[in-house]
Amino acid sequence: MLGLPGRRLPSAEFLLLLPFLLLLLLLPAAPAPHRAAYKPVIVVHGLFDSSYSFRHLLEYINETHPGTAVTVLDLFDGRESLRPLWEQVQGFREAVAPIMAKALQGVHLICYSQGGLVCRALLSVMDEHNVDSFISLSSPQMGQYGDTNYLKWLFPTSMRSNLYRICYSPWGQEFSICNYWHDPHHDDLYLNASSFLALINGERDHPNATAWRKNFLRLGRLVLIGGPDDGVITPWQSSFFGFYDANETVLEMEKQLVYLRDSFGLKTLLARGAIVRCPMAGISHTAWHSNRTLYETCIEPWLS
Repeated sequence: MLGLPGRRLPSAEFLLLLPFLLLLLLLPAAPAPHRAAYKPVIVVHGLFDSSYSFRHLLEYINETHPGTAVTVLDLFDGRESLRPLWEQVQGFREAVAPIMAKALQGVHLICYSQGGLVCRALLSVMDEHNVDSFISLSSPQMGQYGDTNYLKWLFPTSMRSNLYRICYSPWGQEFSICNYWHDPHHDDLYLNASSFLALINGERDHPNATAWRKNFLRLGRLVLIGGPDDGVITPWQSSFFGFYDANETVLEMEKQLVYLRDSFGLKTLLARGAIVRCPMAGISHTAWHSNRTLYETCIEPWLS
């Protein structure tokens, strides 16, 4: 057989394979591999905040983890955030329970400042919580002992050295700030009067201590974030469960009695590798939830 000048005819093998090649072209494309959905994220604000404060954080999550269901809880905003913390815990519990019930794979908590204490209490009192990562964002987890603009506005005639007279009274414990006021020079008064922090820390005996510890240890991961330039949390190491001794020397978490006694599960969490510490300098207290570098370094890696 003569071919056309300059062109070669298809080989016999190719002609035999041609029907099969055409068939492959007509078959539907294989579906793209299914990517597991991201776990829902619940955000709890801090003192005098509202959901609007977290618009940048919401933007970052939507950009890096598209499709994530993010709920910024709009409860106890503004001055209402001064309400007693147990009252706030109850309100937030009612809000998060339905979200958790629908999230069979679990949820993540991002809790800022005072909100970090609310969330830690939630982890203690909720028997069936399914929190994977609890991200504590510049929260005074071991308490607060420092003059801030918030305190000066609320108690204008008091300094930190004598604020215990107010905070460790029944009247003072009606204010959220006093629920975690931790005066290292009056430890006995703190232990007897604190109606919130001393209880969730397991520093004072109560009938629910064992159950609360068990509940807290349901947590998958604890991410602690804070830094030396915060300017509000005092000492700033409280964000990492460090705190002052009676001489106002900061003792790190591993030297705190609540850790050594494992009173609410902190030592157990560390032993199983479930505590992540992410200190970062150069960030002021009101900028933690809007700093992109902080988000990418300390938050985004844990939003599975």
